[in-house]
Amino acid sequence: MIGKTVRELLQQDVFSREDIVRLLFSDGDDRQQLFLKAREVKLREVGDKVYFRGLIEYSNVCSKNCFYCGIRKSNKKVSRYTLTDKEVLAAAAFAHAEKFGSIVIQSGEVSSETHIARIERLILAIKELSHGELGITLSLGEQTHETYSRWFSAGAHRYLLRIETSDKNLYQELHPSDHRFDVRLSCLHFLKQIGYQVGTGVMIGLPFQTVEHLADDLLFMQHFDVDMVGMGPYIEHADTPLFQCNNLSWDLQQRFSMSLKMVAILRLLMKDINIAATTALQAIDPLGREKAIDAGANIVMPNITPGKYRNDYLLYENKPCVDEEPDQCLGCLDARLSLVNSKIGYGEWGDSHHFSLRKNTKDG
Repeated sequence: MIGKTVRELLQQDVFSREDIVRLLFSDGDDRQQLFLKAREVKLREVGDKVYFRGLIEYSNVCSKNCFYCGIRKSNKKVSRYTLTDKEVLAAAAFAHAEKFGSIVIQSGEVSSETHIARIERLILAIKELSHGELGITLSLGEQTHETYSRWFSAGAHRYLLRIETSDKNLYQELHPSDHRFDVRLSCLHFLKQIGYQVGTGVMIGLPFQTVEHLADDLLFMQHFDVDMVGMGPYIEHADTPLFQCNNLSWDLQQRFSMSLKMVAILRLLMKDINIAATTALQAIDPLGREKAIDAGANIVMPNITPGKYRNDYLLYENKPCVDEEPDQCLGCLDARLSLVNSKIGYGEWGDSHHFSLRKNTKDG
C-alpha cells in the first residue's frame, strides 16, 4: 500500500511518529507546502505579530560541563564575566524604553545562594523600574523547586529549560555522567507545578542523532504540553569534547533545513504555542530568523547585552551580532521582519496562547 503524500498528510490534525518522520524528510515542493501550511496555522491561531524578548546574557560562569557548550566549566579559554546590577538594569531600561514588552535573563548554571538571591533582587528591581510592564523570562538552568518558586514570587513568569534531546541515551552521550536526564525532566515538572509558562527545546543535527530522534523530540514537547519552544541547529565549538565528533554531524545546510522543518511541524502539532526563531539559525543563514518566522515561529530575542561581553558568551562558534550594540540590533530586526510580512508586538508581553488556555482549563 502506498503511503500518503505530504499534501495529504498536511490535511490532518493528528500526526503519528511515522507521519512526522515523513514530513521531516520532505524536500522541494513538499517542503514548501509544509511551510505554507505552518504559516497558515500560525496566522490563524496566534496572528501575524512577532514578539521581542530582549536577551540579557547575564553571566558566562557555569558549573556544568556539557560536551557541546563553549562556556562549559572546564573550558579555560573563556574569559569569565558577570554583569553588574547597573548593567543588567540599564539593559532592562533599554528594553522598556524601546517597548520590547519582555526580557530574557540567561546565564550559565550557578546554584549558590548568592546567585539565587541576586537574581531575585534583580527581578524585583526590573519590575519596579518598568512599573510592572516588562515581562521576565529566565533561562538559568537546573535549580531546586524552592529556587524556582522564589524567582516566580519575585515576578518572573516564563522559564526556558532546554532538554536538548528527549532521548535519554543520546542525552548521556552529550553530558558527563553526573548530568542526569531525569533531573532535567524533574525541573521541567517543577516549573509547570509552580505556574511558569514552561519552555524547552532541542538541538538539531547533533552527532549520533537521527531523524527518528527528532520526531520523538517533537512528540515529547507535545506530550509534555509545553507553552513555548526554542530550538535550532547544533553548531560546533572547537573548545568542546563534542567537536571531536563533528564528522558525524550533518552539514550546516542540512541542519538549517531540518531546523525550519522542525519549527513548521511543531506549529502543526502545537498550534497556539510560542516558537522562537533562534539566533543559531542566523549563524548559518543571514536571514535564518526571518525564514523561521515565515515557517511558523513568532518570537525573536534581540541581544541587548552590552557589546563588550558578547564575544565571551559563545555557546557555539560564528555567533551573529557580537559586534553590535543593542540599538543597532533593533533597527536591523525591524527592517528584516517587514520582509516576511510580520508586525512587531511592541509593548506586549506576547504570552503563550497555549498557556492561557491550559491555565483556564486547569482553573475551571
